[in-house]
Amino acid sequence: MVGIVAQRAEQLAGKIVVDITNPLNFETFDSLAVAADSSATAELAVALPQSRVLKAFNTTFAATLAASTVGPLPTTVLIPGDDADAKAQLADVVTVGGLRAIDAGGQRRARELEAIGFLQLTLAVGEMVSWTGGFGVVA
Repeated sequence: MVGIVAQRAEQLAGKIVVDITNPLNFETFDSLAVAADSSATAELAVALPQSRVLKAFNTTFAATLAASTVGPLPTTVLIPGDDADAKAQLADVVTVGGLRAIDAGGQRRARELEAIGFLQLTLAVGEMVSWTGGFGVVA
């Protein structure tokens, strides 16, 4: 990712960049691959200082995005970030796409979302939850 970001930084200046990743340690599959006080989103924001970086979609599997539901609940996209206007724009896109959007706070919340995404992935890989399931939000 570092190479792509460096190569495209100028083109991404002023743009909303949505980090959808879960930075897993794929060698051990037992931890996140970022410092305990950071996130992939924070690292991306440092690498793209002229961009409006948000976190979203990393806690939803593709099947729940396509179905617009997680079991009986609407699929919810959690959106943390420090740019309120960018979050509102992304929330509008999410809502128009038939999903529910929740402002999940500032960029620092991306770390918690990455942990949730990591947990969900490890549960699915261990066949404890289905790839068509996941976590839902009751509001």
